[in-house]
Amino acid sequence: MAVQEHKHTVRDVSVRMYGDGTGEPLLFLHGAGGWPAWGPFFEALARRCRLLVPEHPGFGLSGNPDWIRNVADVAMYYLDFLDALEGPPVHLVGHSLGGWIAAEIAARNTSRIRSLTLLAPAGLRVKGLLSGDNFIWSPEEYARNLFYDQAFAERELAHVPSEQEADIALTNRYMATKLGWEPRWFNPALEKWLHRIAVPTHVVWGVQDKILPSAYAPLWRERVAGAHISMVEGCGHSPHIEQCDFVTAKVIAFLDRA
Repeated sequence: MAVQEHKHTVRDVSVRMYGDGTGEPLLFLHGAGGWPAWGPFFEALARRCRLLVPEHPGFGLSGNPDWIRNVADVAMYYLDFLDALEGPPVHLVGHSLGGWIAAEIAARNTSRIRSLTLLAPAGLRVKGLLSGDNFIWSPEEYARNLFYDQAFAERELAHVPSEQEADIALTNRYMATKLGWEPRWFNPALEKWLHRIAVPTHVVWGVQDKILPSAYAPLWRERVAGAHISMVEGCGHSPHIEQCDFVTAKVIAFLDRA
């Protein structure tokens, strides 16, 4: 198969979605930056799985129904999304905001989930360990704080967005603010329900993450029974991009075990 981009509709919501690969289904939920470009991490996953990468409702060019007001609503949308998929349960992978959404889904119902992989997930807060505040950073501060290796930041800053890309970025920022503004990037009630996640779980975190501190990782291991933690040195908030080969190997090894 080649990468396919199409509209996918569940209930009254139509979203953009990439699809590629065959075999076990894997659903990837993106972070607050919006629908990601198709890169080496996705290419590797699509060689092993039937990979699905939707754009969240309210982001980019996807539908934005009035009833989606918070992360819990997005999680319920994805439960409908999973119910509508044909085939076996999915491997669920989420990055940052997408990791938070994935955890909220799994805490509610894992009947359509085979395994859970969280890449630097939002959703929890550790008292005394402050997260970065991307809402007050300038675009340059955000890019530099996103990555440990500043070569990635330089490439991001050198890109001149088209008019459509600028409009999409503004839409994404609005929706990310709607979901993550108050309280900042976590749900105070989530921690007490994580014990309900009863599927193999893997948490991957960049040691030098300046947005969500890697010191949050032990709390996920404490609250999700049997969760495995992979710490990634020389890495900021996007481990699957900044340390792609290492993280891809870790994720695929976990999927094989799961």
